[in-house]
Amino acid sequence: MSTTQSERLRGLLEPLIAARDLDLEEIEVTPAGKRRVLRIVVDSDEGVQLDECAALSREASQVLDDSDVMGGAPYTLEVTSPGADRPLTELWHYRRAVGRLIKAQLHEGGELVARITAVDDSGLDLEVPGVKGRKPTARRVSFDEIAKARVELEFNRKSDKRDAQHDEKIDENKEEA
Repeated sequence: MSTTQSERLRGLLEPLIAARDLDLEEIEVTPAGKRRVLRIVVDSDEGVQLDECAALSREASQVLDDSDVMGGAPYTLEVTSPGADRPLTELWHYRRAVGRLIKAQLHEGGELVARITAVDDSGLDLEVPGVKGRKPTARRVSFDEIAKARVELEFNRKSDKRDAQHDEKIDENKEEA
């Protein structure tokens, strides 16, 4: 996708997305046979529901049809939320992952699997799980140390009081808003 087309798409779609209190994560146009696929990836602190994606898709489709930004060739529009395997690249990605287990590749070499307990502008506070009955340990990692990171999916996680406290904090923030 040309920079000009990318900028035009972003300028056209960002106001629609922002009006729904969503963040525009990515816009991607890829060839798919004789057609193209325009994929719009959105997210928010609360996550994105399917109904929200469908409504945004209808609005975006109308705006795109009324403009010439996609040209005359046919395309398919997809509005989606980031997948579970999305790389954590922005500060808000890490903030949204507080309480989640991540796998990070470190610049110094090595891999770290740990739970995010807090995030600030310079890095992460992590809880590294204990091995063979040992207690978990706390660790601080700066963003400069992380080469890449992703959330690890957990299927059998046991909830603890920290999860309840995190959920209470989210509820308090919703009430304040």
